Amino acid sequence: MSDIIAAIATGAQPCAIGILRLSGEGCAAVAGRVFRLQSGVPLEEAPNRKLCIGTLYDRKGRVIDQALAVYTRAPHSYTGEDTVELQCHGSPAVLAAGLDALFAAGARQAGPGEFTKRAFLNGQMDLTQAEAVIDLIDAETADAAANAAMQVGGAMYRQVNPLYEQMVDICSHFHAVLDYPDEEIPDFVLSAQVLQEISDRLGQLLRGFERGKILRRGVRAVILGRPNVGKSSLLNALAGFERVIVTDIAGTTRDTVEQTVRLGGVLLRLIDTAGIHETADKVEALGVQRSEQAAQEADLALFVCDGAQPLEDADRRAIDTALSAPQAIALINKSDLQQKVLPSDLPFDTILEISAKNGQGLAQLEALISERYAGQVPCDGSILTNTRQAGAVERAQKAVDAALLSLQAGMTPDAVLVDVEGAMSALGEITGRTIREDITNRIFERFCVGK
Repeated sequence: MSDIIAAIATGAQPCAIGILRLSGEGCAAVAGRVFRLQSGVPLEEAPNRKLCIGTLYDRKGRVIDQALAVYTRAPHSYTGEDTVELQCHGSPAVLAAGLDALFAAGARQAGPGEFTKRAFLNGQMDLTQAEAVIDLIDAETADAAANAAMQVGGAMYRQVNPLYEQMVDICSHFHAVLDYPDEEIPDFVLSAQVLQEISDRLGQLLRGFERGKILRRGVRAVILGRPNVGKSSLLNALAGFERVIVTDIAGTTRDTVEQTVRLGGVLLRLIDTAGIHETADKVEALGVQRSEQAAQEADLALFVCDGAQPLEDADRRAIDTALSAPQAIALINKSDLQQKVLPSDLPFDTILEISAKNGQGLAQLEALISERYAGQVPCDGSILTNTRQAGAVERAQKAVDAALLSLQAGMTPDAVLVDVEGAMSALGEITGRTIREDITNRIFERFCVGK
């Protein structure tokens, strides 16, 4: 990590402020070749963590901006290294020219996530905190942002690390007794109760993952029904604009169409599907197949029927598909017309009468979605939201359970501890204590350049 890295840390669009960021030993000297303080003092001698005004030059020595610089000395910086930030006007041309000048002065382009990767490698944060940084950047709701911010603050580390340390104590005690038999070390006794408690805690973390996925990415809600019952009209009404073409011709929607909306404080990833029905048309049949697959992958199914028409076999097929989802709500559409479908005709626990055309009943749907999903997940960073971390917890629990079975079968402690050490290795992947370099690189590739 001896290189000095530089990147534009703000967006590509014109904005009020743009930031050029550098990190690495000697970065102040590099930045000082293209930025001169108004006071005449070299940037390397600027006060620590104080904004200083000056002039930014391009690689040809031309003035391109009046800007501010802040020099933060190691180890009290984001990366744990010396860092410099140049705060310019947010012209993409100015930022590009400034970055080019920094490259000419000796810096190199930072890779995706390289600033945060250096923070991790320099011990400024553990891996749960580093991964939460990108979750915070990608957050689409205030709840997701609040949860990610708590994880940046170490909330998930505080859930996992005590379990890791508990297993370290178990293994170190065993090896101490084995390696130093003449020392007065208490006899090693491995308790099944302790292993069971660790397994239970890991299981509790895993059970929270399904809720954590909803917090992070929203609720995948699939809209199902036979052709021409108003599925696309419903999506358009919830989205607030004409997202999908709507006609009186059955089968207008032939593939799944996705749109993200916020309803009752909940992020819904709505999926409008092709009408479910029997068809000899190969394209329509493929659309029906995708509709049924979308239901299997959804968190919520919204079954829509035409309340002004009697139920058909295609409706019943759509009902069966909707009921295969974890949760389902039935919507009897066209409530502004004379009804031929009653709530008692449908095998759903939750049924609403709506009109996608005039908006009747949509407020009740919003309230229902809010009641069902909003506030159901704590935003304190204590639940798993990361798929990689959940996989590691699952492997750790399986290893602990295997150790418990071995212990109950009367196997020797050294054989039991093989699985305990496997669980330690899996948990270490979460915090970064036992992570492989290739996994580390893959994690930080998700980041944007400049962070």
